[in-house]
Amino acid sequence: MQAPLNTVDPTEIAKFEAMAAEWWDPNGKFKPLHMLNPCRLDYITTQIAGEYERDLMAQAPFKGLRILDIGCGGGLLAEPMARLGAKVVGADAAERNIPVAQVHAAQSGLAIDYRHTTAEALAESGEQFDVVLNMEVVEHVADPLGYLSACKTLLKPGGLHICSTINRNSKSYMMAIIGAEVVMRWLPKGTHEWSKFITPEELYDLLGQAGLTPVDRKGFVFNPITWSWSLSPRDLSVNYVTASVRPA
Repeated sequence: MQAPLNTVDPTEIAKFEAMAAEWWDPNGKFKPLHMLNPCRLDYITTQIAGEYERDLMAQAPFKGLRILDIGCGGGLLAEPMARLGAKVVGADAAERNIPVAQVHAAQSGLAIDYRHTTAEALAESGEQFDVVLNMEVVEHVADPLGYLSACKTLLKPGGLHICSTINRNSKSYMMAIIGAEVVMRWLPKGTHEWSKFITPEELYDLLGQAGLTPVDRKGFVFNPITWSWSLSPRDLSVNYVTASVRPA
């Protein structure tokens, strides 16, 4: 199935354009992502190392791998991938995110190819990667299947796709919208739309329709007592992540 030329939702892009300058403030509007990032990186690096038989204790374990971080924002995931030796392309449909990411990468001494573009445009140009990171994006696009189909096209045969999103149930509404946007005020009101959240079963079905083979899923679980995130093989009730591969 051919992906549509553009699955970008302009309303969603405008939300993140307005917050672009705060990407690297750990106490700003992206505080939830800063808190979640170590847990996300644990999952991502473990999956990549397993798929490509890399030793994470080695120097530059991802050397030789080309990684796309789609919806890269300010570079919270792109920079660690570059530090691990990968050649990284960071792409975002929100134009104001790109200079923020470029400046921070330069300050950090990292060479990352940041682009203001979409998954569909990259796929149409023939770009391909060993790994596509698709984190907290699919719930913001206008056409999830079209978007995931573009992500599949961007993978080399045998390549790894890692996708995280938010489950759709009463608990996710209370935690991701009421808790994060209203009570804690970590995010501006309206950042998320509960109706666009995707259940794990729905995401697995979409991944299969897009031509990807799901191989793993885990939950990201927040502990309000320790104020920290952890991975869970069973609790996918709010935030969760999946790994899938493009058949060789």
